[in-house]
Amino acid sequence: MATVLLVEDDHVVRGAMLRSLADRGHAVHAVGTALDALRRVAAETPDLVVLDLGLPDLDGADALRMLRGITDIPIIIATARDDEQAIVRLLRAGADDYMVKPFTGAHLDARITSVLRRAGRASRTVQPAVHEVGGLRVDVGERSAQLDGVPLALTRKEFDLLAYLAARPGRVVSRRELLEEVWRQPSVGEDQTIDVHLYWLRRKMGESAAKPRYLRTVRGVGFRLVAPD
Repeated sequence: MATVLLVEDDHVVRGAMLRSLADRGHAVHAVGTALDALRRVAAETPDLVVLDLGLPDLDGADALRMLRGITDIPIIIATARDDEQAIVRLLRAGADDYMVKPFTGAHLDARITSVLRRAGRASRTVQPAVHEVGGLRVDVGERSAQLDGVPLALTRKEFDLLAYLAARPGRVVSRRELLEEVWRQPSVGEDQTIDVHLYWLRRKMGESAAKPRYLRTVRGVGFRLVAPD
């Protein structure tokens, strides 16, 4: 089960959701403001955040952007708003899923399980692989990566991107495949999400697009990870 941070202004709803998730085995912490959520995430790093949009100190959409500035953990939006364009904007801003109120505790639990599975944080009963390419070592089970014995401090998506490429050394992986398999959001399209993550991943690995070592761009096709010459 997961450690869940519940960010909900309504204390009655907050209490009911807390009890429901706790009854299903989750460790749940609940706060009522965006500021408290930011403090809690920075201090404790839960597995997942359930974020209400109607917070008293900050609009939930702004809170989402601020959370994404400090963490890459999964975030499920809980909202009474059912406007499709608004929901799409939230997903593009970094939400992993959304739920329109009212919903049951069982429904929320199912969504949490699904999001964590996509994020690679669900059951670890199957022994995951360790990928080694040159001096790069990616341990999927531990969600850790080292380059020449030095740990790499990666965000969740940076790690997911590196792990996906490291599992396919030498193979050219298209942008479409990365969007579908790593981001699970084929609709992301032209927003340069992959380029931004690849830029930061390269920086942390001590290389650049102009002087690549491991991460090579195949112009007009995609990317591949290879051992340095």
